[in-house]
Amino acid sequence: MVLTYFEKKTSKEILDNTPSCNLYGEISANNLLIEGDNLNILQKLRDSYTNKIDLMYIDPPFSTNNIFTIGDTRVSTISMSNEDTVAYIDNLQGYNYIEFIRERLIIAKELLSDVGSIYLHIDYKIGHYVKIIMDEIFGIDNFRNDITRVKCNPKNFSRKAYGNIKDMILFYSKTKNVIWNDPKLPFSEYDKEKLFKKTDKYGRAYTTIPLHAPGETKNGATSGLFKGLKPPKGRHWRCAPEELEELDKAGLIEWSSKGNPRKIIYADEKDGKKMQDIWEFKDYQYPEYPTEKNIRLLKYIILASSNEGSIVMDFFCGSGTTLIAAQELNRNWIGIDKSKQAIRISKKKLNKIEKDFFSNCEYSYLGTDDNYESKTNIEKDYKVRHFA
Repeated sequence: MVLTYFEKKTSKEILDNTPSCNLYGEISANNLLIEGDNLNILQKLRDSYTNKIDLMYIDPPFSTNNIFTIGDTRVSTISMSNEDTVAYIDNLQGYNYIEFIRERLIIAKELLSDVGSIYLHIDYKIGHYVKIIMDEIFGIDNFRNDITRVKCNPKNFSRKAYGNIKDMILFYSKTKNVIWNDPKLPFSEYDKEKLFKKTDKYGRAYTTIPLHAPGETKNGATSGLFKGLKPPKGRHWRCAPEELEELDKAGLIEWSSKGNPRKIIYADEKDGKKMQDIWEFKDYQYPEYPTEKNIRLLKYIILASSNEGSIVMDFFCGSGTTLIAAQELNRNWIGIDKSKQAIRISKKKLNKIEKDFFSNCEYSYLGTDDNYESKTNIEKDYKVRHFA
């Protein structure tokens, strides 16, 4: 399935004809903060980073037709002051917006490693169109989740519609062989009471789960006998009967009064509950930058879909939250943004890492032809280093 619209370029045209750019500044650190148009920068990075980025998270403009501002005393996506400075203008609409996103995704895919993933944060108004082009670029078979993100408290607007408290994150991988660390959420006391209702003779809380799973196997080991029992009709044992025997010897099978076996799961042996596809990571009430996202959201994504030493990229990096999260989790990172206000806030936050955390933060700051008057200017501020 593809989305057809006026002046849609082919992937080959985008990859072959998109202009590259010059990068000014010395690349002498693993982490890069780059100011400029991300389309030309992504094309330039193909020289050195093709198939090397394990994780991309982007929070692009949402085609809202709004002007987002930043002020010294307050940042808001709704309220505006005459004294505020423009952070960025989100004025692309219709097929122009879709092609804007598509061009960048096609080049970004070239940089993504074969075990890499991309998370694209978008809203409900335009997100369904974006999903179609992501299906086209990454393949519908590599679509993994449409994650609902609860972004705010319930609203009481007077418009004739339900209150909007969510946006979406589209999660795709490049291939089937993807980095996945299966993140968990800690159990609350309520979770423990609800999920682990039983207690053994030593006072350990536990629950039990079936030893069988849906689907029959005709000739496989999981269709065999365990203690003279066959799995129920339409189901198969979760593991071979020999493994079930070992579980029983270890005291990890509970037998009901009717002779039905179930596996014992202890609360103190579980590291949390599996994350589902509805996340509650609300926006900050007074962010440093418009549309700034909750750092906990980024940390869960980075922990799930990258490893220590992986390169994490955000080519709409805004206030640098992705970069901060990656740094704190011992990943390398690349951040790109054309907004001078975004770069200023990102630098400010990166500069605080040395004071707040006992870690080494070193990055190269690079510029492009379109935002520096001369190479001499960038050489005055070509590199920032912080040593703990």
